[in-house]
Amino acid sequence: MSAGGGSPEALSFHVAADYHPENGTLLGFWVYLMSDCLIFACLFAAYGVLGREFAGGPTAAEVLELPTVAVNTTLLLLSSITYGFAVLEMQRDRQNPMMVWLAVTGLLGAGFITLELREFAHLISIGAGPQRSAFLSSFFTLVGTHGLHVSSGILWLIVLMVQVSKKGLISANKRRLMCLSMFWHFLDLVWVGVFSFVYLMGVLP
Repeated sequence: MSAGGGSPEALSFHVAADYHPENGTLLGFWVYLMSDCLIFACLFAAYGVLGREFAGGPTAAEVLELPTVAVNTTLLLLSSITYGFAVLEMQRDRQNPMMVWLAVTGLLGAGFITLELREFAHLISIGAGPQRSAFLSSFFTLVGTHGLHVSSGILWLIVLMVQVSKKGLISANKRRLMCLSMFWHFLDLVWVGVFSFVYLMGVLP
């Protein structure tokens, strides 16, 4: 109400227009990645303590196949490169080439998961399942948690490709693609740690 008792002033307590703080999502996603870092740090610490507790069962050198894991590592690292190409195409607003690179990224990730599942199935078939020893329990937990993250990333990638195909490269989709890029590269860095700490240190003399 105006001071002189006239007609009420037009006051607005709600902004109807869509509003999103600049870089707010990316900041929040960085916070999520830091929490994920803590999860993997705990799993690495657990493996560091339990990785030599074989309980009379097979050792890492006896059951882990380094050549297969090297191929798996190559697939995941290549997927990080192809996602980088997709981001470059996104920044140029070239939707079709970007979708092709995203599809290649998804296929490489699927290849990674397929080889990892085959490794798990092989270990279980020879009696080296997660219940056999503390080493195998910590191994399956660490590697399996990473594989679950990659599977979630592939599902997220498929959803984003559907969204882009329907709505194009709008700002919201670009923001989501950048979040997935951070997540995907983060998983690559974690896998480098897994490959070095679990496989190389376990297999090489």
